[in-house]
Amino acid sequence: MRPNSPVILPSPSFLLTVLCLCLAACSTPKPPRGQPKPGSSITVVPNQPARPRWQAVPAKADGVAVPGGRRHIVKRGETGIAIARAYGVNWSRIAAANRIDRDATLEIGQALFIPTATATPSTPRPTPPRPRPGASPEEQAAAFRLDVDDLITGSAPAVSSRPAAPRPGQTPAPPRPAAPAPAAPVPSLGWPVDGRVLLSRYGAKPGGRFNDGINIKTLRGAAVRAAADGEVIYVGDAISGFGLMMLIRHSGGTVTGYAHLEDALADRGDKVQRGQPIARAGSSGNAQEPQLHFQLRQGRRTLDPMQYLPR
Repeated sequence: MRPNSPVILPSPSFLLTVLCLCLAACSTPKPPRGQPKPGSSITVVPNQPARPRWQAVPAKADGVAVPGGRRHIVKRGETGIAIARAYGVNWSRIAAANRIDRDATLEIGQALFIPTATATPSTPRPTPPRPRPGASPEEQAAAFRLDVDDLITGSAPAVSSRPAAPRPGQTPAPPRPAAPAPAAPVPSLGWPVDGRVLLSRYGAKPGGRFNDGINIKTLRGAAVRAAADGEVIYVGDAISGFGLMMLIRHSGGTVTGYAHLEDALADRGDKVQRGQPIARAGSSGNAQEPQLHFQLRQGRRTLDPMQYLPR
C-alpha cells in the first residue's frame, strides 16, 4: 500500500448482510443425536404413552413331590414358560414328560409332571451346565435359561375350558402329541425397518457363536414393522441378551422375531398386518448401538432372512 492511499471500508449494508447470514446459520436447529437428518428415509416413531402390557402370572414351584419329580397343578394365568422357569426345567422336557405337544394350551387345574434335573433331556440343546442331581427347585430356577423356541411354544396362558369328564367306569385316554404338520411356504416378507445396512449376518461367527438372524443398523426410535400379516404371540424380555423382544406367528406356522426394541406398539394377541408399525427400535439387551435383530423361524429351524427378504 502506498503511503497516504485511501482505505476502502465495507459499507454498513454489506456488514449487516454478513451478520444476518451468520446468525441464520447459528440458529438452524440440528437434529438430536441418534435422530434422522433432514431428508432421511428412516421413519422415527415419537414416544407414546406406555400401554399396559400383558404379563404371565409368575408360577410357584409348589408341586407335590412324586417319584422322579413333582406334580404341579396349573393355575389361572400361568404359562408353560412360567412353570418351566419356576422349576428350572426346559418347557420341552416338561411337555415330553407329559406327552403333550409343546404348542398345547394348558388348562387351569391340569396336573403336570415336572421331571427332576437328573432326567435325560429328550432333545440335546446347547444350554448352560445342568444343576447338580438333587438340586432344589430354587437352585434349578437360578440355573434356568430360556431360548426363543421356548418363548414360541410355551407362552400361551392357561384357559379354563376342560373336556367333558369321562363317564363312570370309563378310563380317559392319555393325551397324544399332535402329529407335526408339514412345513408351509414362508409368506411374502417385507423389510422390518427402513435401511438395509447389516451389522451381522445369519450364520456361524468366530468363537463358536451362531447368529440365528440378522442385525440391521437403524436409529433409536425408528419404526419397526411387521414383516408379514400375523398375530403377536410374545412380547417381553425373558431372554436378557435380546432385551425387549416380540414374536409374530404367520400363516403356516412361520414365526418372525424382533429384538433389541426400545418399546412395543403391539401386545400379545394383537392381529397385525404387513408393514404395520409394531415397535420402536433401540439398543436393549446386549446391543451396543441402535439396531434390530430379526429372526425367521419354521418350527424349530431358523432360516436366513436374507433368502426371503426383497432384494
